[in-house]
Amino acid sequence: MKLLFFSLCFLILFSSCRNRKESNNSSTDSLVESNYNDHSYSNLDSINTTHLDLELDVDFNNQTIYGIARHTMNNKGTGSAIFDIKGLQIKKVTLGPKGNERETDFMIGKMDADSILGQPLIVSISKKTNQVNIYYQTTKASEALDWLDTAMTSSKTKPFLYTQGQAILTRTWIPVQDSPSNRFTYAAQVKVPNDLLALMSAKNPSKKNTTGIYNFTMEKAIPSYLIALAVGDIAYHSYGGNTGVYAEKELIDACAEEFDALPKMMDAASKLYGKYQWGQYDVLVLPYSFPFGGMENPRLTFANPTLLTGDKSLVSVIAHELAHSWSGNLVTNNSWDDFWLNEGFTVYFEERIMEEIYGKEVADILAEIEFFEMQQEMKEISSGDHPEDTKLHLKLKNRNPDDGMTQIAYVKGAFFLKTLEAKVGRAQLDEFLNSYFESFKFKTINSKQFESILQERLLDPNKIKFNYKEWIYEEGLPKNCVKIVSKRLQNMTELAQNFSAGQPVFEPKIHYEYQKIKGKRKKKKVKVVDQIKRDDFIVQEWQVFIRNLDDNITIDQLNKADNAMHFSSWNNSEILTEWLVLNIQKGNTTKLRPEIKKFISKVGRRKYLMPIYRALSINPADKKWAKEVFEGCKSNYHAVSKNSIAEVLK
Repeated sequence: MKLLFFSLCFLILFSSCRNRKESNNSSTDSLVESNYNDHSYSNLDSINTTHLDLELDVDFNNQTIYGIARHTMNNKGTGSAIFDIKGLQIKKVTLGPKGNERETDFMIGKMDADSILGQPLIVSISKKTNQVNIYYQTTKASEALDWLDTAMTSSKTKPFLYTQGQAILTRTWIPVQDSPSNRFTYAAQVKVPNDLLALMSAKNPSKKNTTGIYNFTMEKAIPSYLIALAVGDIAYHSYGGNTGVYAEKELIDACAEEFDALPKMMDAASKLYGKYQWGQYDVLVLPYSFPFGGMENPRLTFANPTLLTGDKSLVSVIAHELAHSWSGNLVTNNSWDDFWLNEGFTVYFEERIMEEIYGKEVADILAEIEFFEMQQEMKEISSGDHPEDTKLHLKLKNRNPDDGMTQIAYVKGAFFLKTLEAKVGRAQLDEFLNSYFESFKFKTINSKQFESILQERLLDPNKIKFNYKEWIYEEGLPKNCVKIVSKRLQNMTELAQNFSAGQPVFEPKIHYEYQKIKGKRKKKKVKVVDQIKRDDFIVQEWQVFIRNLDDNITIDQLNKADNAMHFSSWNNSEILTEWLVLNIQKGNTTKLRPEIKKFISKVGRRKYLMPIYRALSINPADKKWAKEVFEGCKSNYHAVSKNSIAEVLK
């Protein structure tokens, strides 16, 4: 059990306090030691939030949210309620319904040793209390919040705010029981400047009103990490039906064009794994500081503008976030130790959506690219401090849950399902997954529960033996992992090898052939020029080309490739990151410093920033320069990216 001794601790804590007290005594130390693996102080076994009402006043001048969090709770007879907070200033706590409240005592425990979990907010209640109201405000230490001044927005005249709660950052802007194991409904009234629009992971407006006051409802129970807020000068484009896209008005046309396959994705996803359960599905394209490619907030996916390539080459990210509407949002990992149950299922589902729309050849290319990236990360993890992190089920107690957000959860998890599909057949696996999503919708699940239903509903009925335990609980990749080989990527590898060997693969090749003269029986000899063009291949093929260039390739050769294909000026962050990292590793940094600085000053996505900063940290001169660039542009990054880069450069 969690907090077996809690009642005694609580009496000690409150014996000498009234209303509020910061504690440094040993009684609160024990709270840290006794927390669940779910990275929460909350005493969910005794009392849990079932509905949350928020009253939020968003102040851009002070970069502060002034809030009231009204928790309706299921109290099983306890005299205390514990919430998670980090970087919040608690003003007061009351009990009872709005308009009939009485103030109560509360205690704020000591920060955990690594400042990951934050602090427990311990509230004195009666055994019959079912309404707790927390009055608070955010601070500069509220890491979930990214306040962007006008220089960092598309308009250059209006500010922007967005939140990022996963994994345990919601506690930095709302006092909550911040565990994925507890799901609850919520409603919110949000006040913002009347020239801006507010949106949440809830039922949303499509345009601004004159008051600046917006009301939201999320009628489906969700975990705390999926509460999200965005405020800015935002426009909306509807695709009809139940899909659309939001963005700053300067970007809305480009976004509408880039993501126009969204209705087809929705149809494909629903056809595969059942009816979409959330009503509306929209995408909000955020400013460049957003640290991830996408975030699956229900009804309102947050997306990074680096997806706007003009050629729709990165729309698989949208397919991924849409797939989360089933795996992750509908059925949620019970703790961050089983993050693979969110992400592994979603990557598998994403690639099924892409196969349905773009064909198996493209889906296989995406899978092979991701498998390569996973293998590289698996090597790094295996040689690091935690080789056990190459398992699917992790043990992250006393560690940051972000440590488990690696390609292992995403891609090893997906290939577990692909291997299972190869063993049992696609039709049988799809039938099982439909049953899985239906049985556990709006619930949480762990690996043990998944094992049980896998055995009972899929393996036993089909008389199939499959060693799922080695996938879930053992390090590395099992030998039975399915292999995916793309002929197109093999050809691209060969092209890279030929170029590395000095062959003029990008030079024009001239030959002559006879062509029939239109309307006549005669033929004439015509000069034909064959030359590789960038558009002959998709982005993922060029990624493979760059990755397979020889280790001994010269800077002169790199410059020839760049002159031919213009990698360093391509409006595609996947290619640009690969190209810049390779050139840094080969000592071609000085020439490309303007491009490197321009890119890492603009983009906030951690996937792109981390490889570049890691590459720059190897050579002392590059590292010194990187530190200078980071100091000048770190205010452009969300805390998630900023903290990770600071760790690399220190």
